[in-house]
Amino acid sequence: MKVRRGVPLGLLASVLMVFYTEDSCMAQTTRALPAGQVLADQRLQDLKDLEGYFPFAPPASRAAWEPRAEQVRQQIRVAMGLWPEPERTPLNAVVHGRIEQPGYTLEKVYFESLPGFFVTGSLYRPTRVSGRVPGVLCPHGHWTDGRFTDCGVDEVRKQIVQGAERFERGGRSPLQARCMQLARMGCVVFHYDMVGYADSTQISLALAHGFATQRPEMNAAENWGLFSPQAESHLQSVMGLQTWTSIRALDFLTALPDVDPARLGVTGASGGGTQTFILAALDPRVTVSVPAVMVSTAMQGGCTCENASLLRVDTGNIEFAALFAPKPQCLLSADDWTKEMATKGYPQLQEIYRLLGAPDAVRHHPFVHFQHNYNYVSRAAMYAWMNQQFQLGLPTPIVEEDYPRQSAAELSVWDEQHPRPPGGDEVERAVLRRWHEDTRRHLAALAPVDPAALRRYREVVGRGWQAILGAGLPATGAELTFTESAATETSGVRVSAGLLREPARGAELPVLLLEPRAATHRVALWLHTAGKSGLFQADGKVQPAVQRLLEAGVAVAGVDLLYQGEFLADGKPVMETRRVKNPREAAAYTFGYNHALFAQRVHDVLAVIAFLRQRSATPSAVWVVGLEGAGPWAAVALTQAREAVAKAAIDTRGFRFGSVTAMQSPDFLPGGAKYDDVPGALALAAPTALWLAGEGAAGPALARTAYAAAGAVSALTVEATPATPAAAVDWLLAR
Repeated sequence: MKVRRGVPLGLLASVLMVFYTEDSCMAQTTRALPAGQVLADQRLQDLKDLEGYFPFAPPASRAAWEPRAEQVRQQIRVAMGLWPEPERTPLNAVVHGRIEQPGYTLEKVYFESLPGFFVTGSLYRPTRVSGRVPGVLCPHGHWTDGRFTDCGVDEVRKQIVQGAERFERGGRSPLQARCMQLARMGCVVFHYDMVGYADSTQISLALAHGFATQRPEMNAAENWGLFSPQAESHLQSVMGLQTWTSIRALDFLTALPDVDPARLGVTGASGGGTQTFILAALDPRVTVSVPAVMVSTAMQGGCTCENASLLRVDTGNIEFAALFAPKPQCLLSADDWTKEMATKGYPQLQEIYRLLGAPDAVRHHPFVHFQHNYNYVSRAAMYAWMNQQFQLGLPTPIVEEDYPRQSAAELSVWDEQHPRPPGGDEVERAVLRRWHEDTRRHLAALAPVDPAALRRYREVVGRGWQAILGAGLPATGAELTFTESAATETSGVRVSAGLLREPARGAELPVLLLEPRAATHRVALWLHTAGKSGLFQADGKVQPAVQRLLEAGVAVAGVDLLYQGEFLADGKPVMETRRVKNPREAAAYTFGYNHALFAQRVHDVLAVIAFLRQRSATPSAVWVVGLEGAGPWAAVALTQAREAVAKAAIDTRGFRFGSVTAMQSPDFLPGGAKYDDVPGALALAAPTALWLAGEGAAGPALARTAYAAAGAVSALTVEATPATPAAAVDWLLAR
């Protein structure tokens, strides 16, 4: 860490400190910059959205890539609501309605990915099977009517003239054509419905893919619905539900007696391309991946089914595709947002494959003379890749032949003997309730009742919180620099201010330091909803509790977190956070690409902790004080800081992320309620010495249990009476 000092006389006189002694009090102004000068914090710039630029810079070595790959994979798991993974309940699969066709058979399938929530689709099998054969999943993407799509005679004739299709009959459904041909090649193919399409109607197409406006009736503390603040705080999304459907579809496919579990492929286009690379990144069973017209450095996916909070913060689709390396992957582009893939994205994927010793395992076909598609030309490239990677031994080129296209009525899995299950609001609520109850059971089984259980709890819950925040305690050195802008000394206290910069985040934080001459290498970070001004009373005098720390030889630091103090031109606190320009009121369009304000403030707290800990040759004992509304930031910061903080005095005021009812609230945090909410964060703080108020006379049972498991029962003090700064300082100075 670099510390720069300088005291320009004009700045000293006009903007930083004018201290005087009067009855042992100080009057002050707290600006670290001249009035009117704007902070250069990059987070004040426009928010990123799905239309942004998402380049991928491959690490220089395998040793650097492997931990990064695991970090991104974990971010996907958490964003999808699949950490911990839900219980794989019985599928209760039903296969019926066998149809014989030349070279393959077609059957109707439905099963339960979650109890009461059905996955529907078509199962294609080759007629001649010898032993086990490859299995291929086909998520379909945003074709009209999905699995039932039929573009009609006029459209297919246009496609034929353009060279995009060959047959007037079969070309009307490029989705059926893909499945049919793979089955004729010798693969078992499961073509399943995306949520809301074709036979999957329990959650409607209009909701799953067309959601636009918040539904007040679904914003509830219990029995909430999709897209609500409660669903987002528990990381429940349409994309997560769709991804779990894909995983369970792979479960179904691998359980078939004629499928070789060592040869499993997945291929889809558009939204099906998104599901392809997400499933390939998450499920190690996939051995071959062909995502079509979706992987690029440009638009990342426009549908609600392709977006989830946390998902693409500091990453994107190119890096997601790179997670599949070194396994075989073929990418297809068109004249859409993927058209620059040959020069932006694919070269970087090639670098990763070379780094992992598999340069020939990745391929790209830029069919940019066609618009967004999965047409005959693109499918032919996919067939060749599957033939090669599955070692089918078929002569090349593989030429797709015509086939008897099935109508929607012929494909539907529902009939009198197999009635359509109920759907609507109550089913939607029930699905999310079961998902939430499953998470609660998993976490309850991880209760930190002994040292081994505490380690497991930290592994699951700790990694969950880490992915939610996306940033831990910064390292020292070049990651943090401090430029002191001015300083003065009065009554034995050195008072200085400056800017703490963290280039990796583009953050620039105004920091105020009060250091007694007889310092004891102890420093308290005093967090306040008013920023560093919270060190002082309205009359300009130092807060009595802060004065007591100074008199005891404890240095005190204050900071303006993002959108506090000097971040605010008008001085008014932020009541609503920013959102991207997308008119649809889905949180993922903003928080799938940008950290929530709450998370950014926690990042700021962690940066100041790291600065205080390493600002001198002798590491300071860092204390963190979070009172009067600042307690939740401090509590969540402890999930990452832990041993870097010697003591913490926190008043949570009973705050819970699950009770936040507005996604533009400064307190909203995607995933904040998922991992035992604030009590889970406090449990991860063990064994840090903790004075805790706002949590009742006994404090959260989970925190007490964790401290006992850590052998640190005495390190947790629960304040039963209403919290005061004086009581917190009493505890800090008494230990």
